[in-house]
Amino acid sequence: MEWEVVIGLEIHTQLATSSKIFSGASTAYGAVPNTQACAVDLGLPGVLPVLNKQVVIMATKFGLAIGANVARRSVFARKNYFYPDLPKGYQISQYELPIVERGKIDIELEDGSSKTIGITRAHLEEDAGKSLHEDFHGMTGIDLNRAGTPLLEIVSEPDMRSAKEAVAYMKKIHSLVRYLEISDGNMQEGSFRCDANVSVRPKGQKEFGTRAELKNINSFKFVEKAINFEIERQIDVIEGGGEVIQETRLYDPDKDETRSMRSKEEAMDYRYFPDPDLLPVVISEETIEAIKSELPELPADKKARFENELGLSSYDAGILTSDRELADYFEQVASVGGEAKLAANWVIGDLSGRLNKEDKQLGECPVTAEMLGGMIKRLAENAITSKMAKEVFDAMWNGEGDADTIIEKRGLKPADSGEVEKIIDEVIASNPEQVEQFRAGKTKVMGFFVGQVMKASKGKADPAQVNKLLIDKLK
Repeated sequence: MEWEVVIGLEIHTQLATSSKIFSGASTAYGAVPNTQACAVDLGLPGVLPVLNKQVVIMATKFGLAIGANVARRSVFARKNYFYPDLPKGYQISQYELPIVERGKIDIELEDGSSKTIGITRAHLEEDAGKSLHEDFHGMTGIDLNRAGTPLLEIVSEPDMRSAKEAVAYMKKIHSLVRYLEISDGNMQEGSFRCDANVSVRPKGQKEFGTRAELKNINSFKFVEKAINFEIERQIDVIEGGGEVIQETRLYDPDKDETRSMRSKEEAMDYRYFPDPDLLPVVISEETIEAIKSELPELPADKKARFENELGLSSYDAGILTSDRELADYFEQVASVGGEAKLAANWVIGDLSGRLNKEDKQLGECPVTAEMLGGMIKRLAENAITSKMAKEVFDAMWNGEGDADTIIEKRGLKPADSGEVEKIIDEVIASNPEQVEQFRAGKTKVMGFFVGQVMKASKGKADPAQVNKLLIDKLK
């Protein structure tokens, strides 16, 4: 039997506020356990929550960016459940009247096509604390620093049909929240994580199968692995004569498997009701318009501009606009160097490759955009060859100064055309057999000639010039 996969994601994005959603306690990461949980976060008797205005602005930005309806009136509710890391016995969230509804976002698929994924809603809520199981010898420690941290939960429609589509969607949302500067998206610190709802059904069937929810996955790689494992598990269960049960499962990256955590709760199990301590959130039209006017250029618009104005391919523009910091870096390089395509090649190729090799973030890069742009400018002017450019790049990376300083210090200068022509004549004269092969139509031998000329010139000849002169002379 052929099976179809149905996937929906619930992405939890920590909002980049300096204080919590309903209190003035700090949201800074890495503090000593239980030093950033105030009386409001702990739900002590007599305390009242006060809404942080910034979380409303950030949620509105997101809603506008995905073309959603931003509710002029939304309501906070109490989601009741008991767990050690939830000191109040309930979580303040939004249920029937969320702040954002009915949006969409386009993702790019591997075959180059695009697909629209619907976004059902995005609602504000507070995070719970954290249970710590290590180093407590069979006991569990509770750190309530995270309790009350503001989250925007982004709930997709069940529109994804493969793990790769789910990852593409998650990456698109990750890029968007960073562009909007509403979250740092740091997955290692838990600022961006997701729950994946996965089910399978026979191909052609309209009704959804029974879904399992995979909880708290915090990397793109693990999302793909967890979903693929769960797909195979559900198919094996059904084809083995069993039934998939609705439950919450955890993904174990060490064993690359999901395992049952608890039966899946329904909304009624949480006994939602409007929070009596919080007034409805009302947003005026003037506020909406003011927030809209401050939106940055969004990834899709930037990608289109890079293609239309700078002449980049869709692939290159997609890579460069996947991250706002990378896009800004590239634009500075292209502005200084004057050659957008050349800048794109260097940023995507040598620069990104070096960062990956040394496990560095762009913010730690020793080669500034101005430095790389200056080197590209000299390369475009034919003041250095491509081989020399790689030498200059390595020297800049190692802290030897900017391109002009390195070029002068090392005496890097391309061979002049007269010198190159003389070398070519010598190479042709020394290799009559290869000359005959070329003239007989074996054009692949051109690589041999170029290599010999570059070797004789000690890398100082410009490959493009060498190719042109060789073809003219060999013909």
